Amino acid sequence: MYFTDRGIEELADRRGDEQVSFAWLADALRTFVDEHPEFETAIDRVATWLARIDDEQE
Repeated sequence: MYFTDRGIEELADRRGDEQVSFAWLADALRTFVDEHPEFETAIDRVATWLARIDDEQE
């Protein structure tokens, strides 16, 4: 595990049993960008990657 994976691991440990919709996730990402606009590009890239993840598997 990379040092930068700590947040991902915490998310999995604390909320890994929950189920959420992509609409909920999109809203949470918008809220995060509103509060931390310096991360807008990174969040946009993650959202685009998630939206197109099935395209990569073809």
